[in-house]
Amino acid sequence: MCALLKPLSVRQVLLGKTTTIFTPQDFQRIFHTTGSKAKYFLETYTQNGLFLRLKKGLYTLQSDLPPEEEIANLLYRPSYVSFEYALSTYNILLEMAYSVTSATTQPTRTFQVGERTFSYFTIKREAFTGYIPVKRAERTVLLAEPEKALVDYLYFVSLGKKPRNDRLRTTELDQQKVRFYATLYQRTGLDKLIEEVL
Repeated sequence: MCALLKPLSVRQVLLGKTTTIFTPQDFQRIFHTTGSKAKYFLETYTQNGLFLRLKKGLYTLQSDLPPEEEIANLLYRPSYVSFEYALSTYNILLEMAYSVTSATTQPTRTFQVGERTFSYFTIKREAFTGYIPVKRAERTVLLAEPEKALVDYLYFVSLGKKPRNDRLRTTELDQQKVRFYATLYQRTGLDKLIEEVL
């Protein structure tokens, strides 16, 4: 069937799917074709600009890029968007984040997709919680709650791995929730930092 595939019809079918981020195996299954034909089609039309290769074995439509939070969730798993990017989203941090920052239980990694940087920071498995499904352009993405984004960020500040920003707007946060999330890290330096910030 791959020989009959036309770029426009492929685009239409993929746009109708729940996610426009896919692997060669997904492509093979959706279009009922062989692995080698799927690989050839993806390689050819990535060069021709229909697809964008996010990383090895992961593609999206170049013309219809999904929300960057969705890319972040699927680029490296398990992960949820947190730290500076989430804090900026919630207007707790007034500056724009340089990269899309996420928490993961995997090793720390950074990916460059076009002009955008996606950074992943390792947290304890016990602390991998406090994120919620949020709608972005009809897609569902995993985003830290504001309180958890703050705790994740301050944890790395307490480790000396992130610079401290003293212009955080924390007045509207649930202080009890912030302190609860901090207990998941079991770090005295973090607890002290949180009391200074709240």
